[in-house]
Amino acid sequence: MIDYGKVQAILNERKLDAILVSDGYNMRYISGFTGATGFLFISKASKKLFTDSRYTVAAQTQAPDFEVVIVDGARNYAALINEAIAADSVNVLGFEANNFSYARYESFKKELKVKEFVPVGNDLSLLRVKKTEEELVNLRQAEHIGDIAFNEILGHLKPGVTELEIAAKLEYIMKCNGAEKLSFETIVAAGVNGSKPHAEPGNYKIQSGDLVTMDFGCVYNGYCSDMTRTVCVGKSNAKQREIYDIVLKAQTTVIDNLKPGMKGKEYDKIARDIITEAGYGQYFGHGLGHSVGLEIHEDPRFSVAEERIIEPGTIITVEPGIYIPDFGGVRIEDMLVVTEDGCEDFAHSRKDLIEL
Repeated sequence: MIDYGKVQAILNERKLDAILVSDGYNMRYISGFTGATGFLFISKASKKLFTDSRYTVAAQTQAPDFEVVIVDGARNYAALINEAIAADSVNVLGFEANNFSYARYESFKKELKVKEFVPVGNDLSLLRVKKTEEELVNLRQAEHIGDIAFNEILGHLKPGVTELEIAAKLEYIMKCNGAEKLSFETIVAAGVNGSKPHAEPGNYKIQSGDLVTMDFGCVYNGYCSDMTRTVCVGKSNAKQREIYDIVLKAQTTVIDNLKPGMKGKEYDKIARDIITEAGYGQYFGHGLGHSVGLEIHEDPRFSVAEERIIEPGTIITVEPGIYIPDFGGVRIEDMLVVTEDGCEDFAHSRKDLIEL
């Protein structure tokens, strides 16, 4: 369970009387509640969870530190929140602007009886950067399920099989091995489709000589995994091997140098320089990686713009790629945790160029 002192510190730093939590991932992290609808209200005096009757039992079970208040026909969310505002004499209420639609903001600004309705940016989300040991256990297992899926899918990759079939089999294998759901839509990109970093699997039939990039992940006990491997169905050609070796060198060099204390953009530069010096810099357009947790894309990032220092306990993906139009592409991705003196790689699937 989260240290509520960290939330109280945000109240003090922002000079808030209370904060309204609406982001579902932050709600789960702070309270344990996994329902899809509701708000947390946290003041210096109380902790309340507002939701509807579909989640009464779940809320009471999952969030024992919170008073559960259920919306009914007579009182909507604004009315319930106003009762909490009055009870705790709240004048300044913080809210998660990054999670608020304009319509919701306009409605609450008019209805909530506070003097100030103040955005708090991503203060709450940043509480999730450093993972606890319990979180790391779940993240390791989620990535382990990905390892199982990759090793099993190799036996299904053959000429004539469609991208959609491979995606479906990956998802089936992950769920058969304990995954609750997918952490994102599975990417399977064969042949020239590999030139699209986020290609959607389609009815393209894999041909002999195709590179096949598979980017997939699952959720285990609420926590996400993320892994990418590129293999060749049949015999690879010289250019395919050249590109693969460059991407692999970029990825392993970053992992070998991964330790706390550097800025995210410095790690990105390590990989980007290797790919650029090899003559393929224009074909690597996305950032090197991102953090992962309850949400598949979290902060901090490995990108050209990331100024934050990477600290121990941070989960990060390392996923360089080269994508060449009308030819194909290669991406290799592992998920790791930064430790006090280096890193631990959660992915254990082989990374040499597999020819099937």
